[in-house]
Amino acid sequence: MPLSILIWLPAACGVLGAIFALRDKRALGVFALLGSVAALALAISYIVGYSPGTRGLTHVTDVVWISELGIHYKLGIDGLNVMLIGLTTLLFAMATLAANLREWDRPRLFFFHFMLAESAVLGAFLAQDLALFVAFFDLMLIPFYFMTGMWGRGPREERVRATIKLVIYTLVGSLLMLAAAIATGVLASQQNDVPLTFVLSNLQTLPLSRGSQEWIFLFFAAAFLVKMPAFPLHGWMPDGYRTMPIEVLMVFSGVLSKVGAYGFLRIALPLYPQAAAHFQTLMLLIALASILYGSMVAFTQTDARLIAGYSSIAQMGFITLGIFALNSQGAQGALLQMVNHGLVVAPLLFIVALLSRRAGGSEDVREMGGIAFRAPVLAALFLIVALATLAMPGSANFVGEFLILLGVFNAKLAIAIIAFAGVVMASVYALRLFIRAMHNRPGKNVESRDIGLLDRVVLVPVVAVILFFAVYPQLALRRGEDSVKAAVAPAQAALRGPTFAAALGRFETGPVTGTGNGEAAGARP
Repeated sequence: MPLSILIWLPAACGVLGAIFALRDKRALGVFALLGSVAALALAISYIVGYSPGTRGLTHVTDVVWISELGIHYKLGIDGLNVMLIGLTTLLFAMATLAANLREWDRPRLFFFHFMLAESAVLGAFLAQDLALFVAFFDLMLIPFYFMTGMWGRGPREERVRATIKLVIYTLVGSLLMLAAAIATGVLASQQNDVPLTFVLSNLQTLPLSRGSQEWIFLFFAAAFLVKMPAFPLHGWMPDGYRTMPIEVLMVFSGVLSKVGAYGFLRIALPLYPQAAAHFQTLMLLIALASILYGSMVAFTQTDARLIAGYSSIAQMGFITLGIFALNSQGAQGALLQMVNHGLVVAPLLFIVALLSRRAGGSEDVREMGGIAFRAPVLAALFLIVALATLAMPGSANFVGEFLILLGVFNAKLAIAIIAFAGVVMASVYALRLFIRAMHNRPGKNVESRDIGLLDRVVLVPVVAVILFFAVYPQLALRRGEDSVKAAVAPAQAALRGPTFAAALGRFETGPVTGTGNGEAAGARP
């Protein structure tokens, strides 16, 4: 069960660290770092071993979990999740190393929750059973609840307020998703007269009525949009971003937001294609509102964390835009942009922490500045991240946004034209942050010193991956192409009407049980 090892290895190392730390507190961080690096090594092996053009799932683990309910402990890798698994393990390894560079109150609990969070995220990406996905999706909330409330920044009242908002928003979304998941299994069984099942590959062969699809889709969409977050379901974000420890925020913004976008591709489009087609315009308008709102607020903010936070709303808006173009170009761009955004926002937040240390603890960009020439390495790394954030031509972010806008241009021309404004505004807030933090007149408490060796060890590998993807984005595009096409094909067929769906069906030789992506043998969108 190699995928189970990948999922539970970080949590196991968190437990071992807590046990051995009874004698030596240094063992906490060491065990956590070993677990995250080992998970990264496994993820890299899966990426290298995954052949472009592979049909269906690989490395499948399928064990009956609750037979009476048709729930399986089913895991698998395909083009939709292979790069996201690599992203998750890379950013958790980066954040765990960063967490080892500072002292924590109650460190045993902190590192245990941190490692449990990694296991939960990996489980959500690898789950191929709807009930199992919901279980991991909800499990993700628990460690971040404690890490925000117990180790967050600011007074206790602020931490409590941020934690309550985070829990209320995400818990309501999770309850809606739980109800929708149960309804999917029950209605699929009743409407198709088959035994109850929650295995995704089985559910994709058991179509629901259009009315059932529509309300279930809306429930899932609410849960995913809260997690991303998207406007107007982002109310928890400002307090949450201000309060979370920067190491926690790096993985929260870099990885957890992608679980919601991934859920659209893995669950919503293949299982509820008629609803996805019906609500396409609504979802595109939500995405467009997120782009414009997030961009406008980002370049009016002075808090560096919130600049990153609101820019993330805008970037997740682009990702949603690509998914609901309901064509292969937009969806491929969205999947690539999920990876790109995670690679960019995590080092950006770490750089914010480094700048804060040099500005007397302040994260206000007005109190930074003036250190570019005395900290050339930090300035160079920051510039690479900033240029990737604004999707400079030559970067992988440019490729992702280009594919997204191309897909939306082919689907909804007017929305694509308005979305171009988000590209322009991204250059404004990204360059504004860089210039204010590095080149403006220095604040009164600014210390001009370059990045240290250990901080370089945290930052340089991720920046190197950003540069690698700028040169070779095909690594992600080729591995995701077939799975993305299969994920959007049912919704694309529903969008084009019954004639196209019937034509698509003539190319299908029948469903392939256990593929996990709903793709039939020989099917092509």
